[in-house]
Amino acid sequence: MTLFKRTSSLTSNLLKFRSASVKMKIEMASVIPCANKTAVSKAAELLASGAVIAVPTDTIYGLACSANCPEAIKKLYNIKGRDSAKPVAICVSHITDVRKWGQADHLTDSLLCSLLPGPVTVVLERTKHLDNPYLNPTTTKIGIRIPNHIFINNVTQLFDMPVALTSANFSNEPSTLSIQEFEHLYGLLGAVFDGGILSQSEENRTGSTVVDLSEIGQYNIIRKGISYEKIIGILENQGLSNTLK
Repeated sequence: MTLFKRTSSLTSNLLKFRSASVKMKIEMASVIPCANKTAVSKAAELLASGAVIAVPTDTIYGLACSANCPEAIKKLYNIKGRDSAKPVAICVSHITDVRKWGQADHLTDSLLCSLLPGPVTVVLERTKHLDNPYLNPTTTKIGIRIPNHIFINNVTQLFDMPVALTSANFSNEPSTLSIQEFEHLYGLLGAVFDGGILSQSEENRTGSTVVDLSEIGQYNIIRKGISYEKIIGILENQGLSNTLK
């Protein structure tokens, strides 16, 4: 009888452990290949729900959420373990979107189309349309990206609102080139969209080159990233001057 009770107790505990394991697996983010036919619509649906998702870009993997959703932005900062004083960029689909969310009347289409899409973040004064008080509360400026990556471009086009985008890692960790490098974040995300290994080059971990174009006729490099020298060449060929010279 005692042996039977012990066996029953062991079986019960084992079932509880398995049940807990199943629950933990359910809570972990789904990994969805970008090639999946429903991946783009699923990503847009999750963004609309206020979730934070992981997506590939033309440089590194990023964490993305709806830029104009206060709760989503707070969640993004919590996941990153990031000081809200450190700005987050937004990701859009077209040059017209850049002009909607950033003050770019002083920039020609020729200049913007020479830079975007590509591995560059253009920093501008934000417009009244970008009115989330939790998005970069310590600055009036906003970094804007159009990555040269078909999946994230399709997602932003379908979502049709600005997408906040930052690197898929904890603050002060290296940037990531594959989804395996940020597995420790899975339990905090709505889904992980797998675009494979983005590059074999460690240079990609530097991310996009960040350039402030908020002043008429001038540029200021905030961060040197991928294609830095090419971007400088484009800016100077367009007649812009480095503010530090």
